[in-house]
Amino acid sequence: GVHVLVWSIASQKGGVGKTTTVASLAGWCQRENLRVLIIDTDPHASLTSYMGFDYNNIEKSLYDLYTIDSLDEESVRSCITHTNFQNLDLIASSMTLATIDRKLSGRAGVGRILTNALKIIDDDYDVALIDCPPVLGALMVNALVASTSVLVPTQTEFLSLKGLEGMVRTFVIMKKADSSCNVNYTVIPTMYDKRTRASRTSLEFLYTHYKDHLWPGQIPIDTLFRESSQKGVPITMLDEHCRGALA
Repeated sequence: GVHVLVWSIASQKGGVGKTTTVASLAGWCQRENLRVLIIDTDPHASLTSYMGFDYNNIEKSLYDLYTIDSLDEESVRSCITHTNFQNLDLIASSMTLATIDRKLSGRAGVGRILTNALKIIDDDYDVALIDCPPVLGALMVNALVASTSVLVPTQTEFLSLKGLEGMVRTFVIMKKADSSCNVNYTVIPTMYDKRTRASRTSLEFLYTHYKDHLWPGQIPIDTLFRESSQKGVPITMLDEHCRGALA
């Protein structure tokens, strides 16, 4: 089995803090001297740009990983981009990833390509963090199947709760399709503002309906999140003592 801790960050709603969660966790893990690999599986490539890269200038991306004929150490490593931060590497996204479902259709074992790739570079990293696309397709399935744990950031407002419902339904569907795929998920309340009724009501709803899967804290609204994404650095490197970073 894979010894790397693999966490996917997934939600079927956009703008709930998926990419920010990946970047922030990566920053903390890197500070703890863990060797971190972050994987951008969303064709919109927001994690790739968060880390300061333009996907047009990336030599090899996740798309190349999915289209390699045979996976071995050399071919998997060739798809990894080193970031400006020590012990923090990236498998970048590219727009071509949007065509991957068509490209892979009919091939055997397409749901396990990422799992197999991570097994091959098992010794290189301690943690892999995967930013997922919002749609259920080959990219999300690969991420979820490879995961030891799935974090579902959920903005504390009504529409996001609907997105969470859809996400949990997806986990059930996947388990039915493949009984070995047991998704172990944790709901992370994000963009929480205790002064607003919407935030408080949403949090109550989460406690009522997702108690067994709910992370006990909340990620507050913090303007430094936006600033860190504009500067292309995880929030921990801007100000590790700010509310957002601590949460």
